[in-house]
Amino acid sequence: MDFINNTLAVFPALLVAVPVVVQLALGAMLLALVLGLLIALARISSIKILRGIATFYLEVIRGTPLLVQLVYIFFVLPSIGVEIEPVPAGILGLGLNYAAYLSEVFRSAILSVEHGQTEAALSLGYTPSKTLWKVVIPQSFVVSMGPIGNYFIAMIKDTALTSVIAVTEILKTANILNSQTFQTTAIYTAAAILYLIISLPLSRVVVVLERKARANG
Repeated sequence: MDFINNTLAVFPALLVAVPVVVQLALGAMLLALVLGLLIALARISSIKILRGIATFYLEVIRGTPLLVQLVYIFFVLPSIGVEIEPVPAGILGLGLNYAAYLSEVFRSAILSVEHGQTEAALSLGYTPSKTLWKVVIPQSFVVSMGPIGNYFIAMIKDTALTSVIAVTEILKTANILNSQTFQTTAIYTAAAILYLIISLPLSRVVVVLERKARANG
């Protein structure tokens, strides 16, 4: 009974960190979506140098841990005069990292759109650029909806990594509380439950949005 009471008692302190997690996740996902789409387009471009730059970026980001990338942005960049506050640095690090993975989702989705639809749009007088943005990319988003949602949920949990660059999110707050009270089990159980409370409804929202998108597609 004491364990339950102690777990419930730390919730108010952890809830203070939820807006920071939301800010990190929304900002980083917006950056990842825009950058990921641009990387995907570069990867399927006929311009060799664009494909090369996009592939190099993809391999560097996927080949290094997110934790190292966050540390590099926050602790190494200041040595060359680029100083970024903790939350913006977290958004930048998460966004750059997830953009690499989302670019592969977008690339696969774009390539999965039937070529006949592109030919039909071109035969109706659409330019290649208009065909891409009006026909291919909207359909690719429908295909991408599920993976994007899954990556968003994963990103929410990865916001915990920003605690190493002084962002006071849920895990950082839990660490501070633990150093003050030493109620380790209760505090980290409450933190885990809080992440579940955030993630589970999002999972359902992703399923609903995916069904609606497919129904309208």
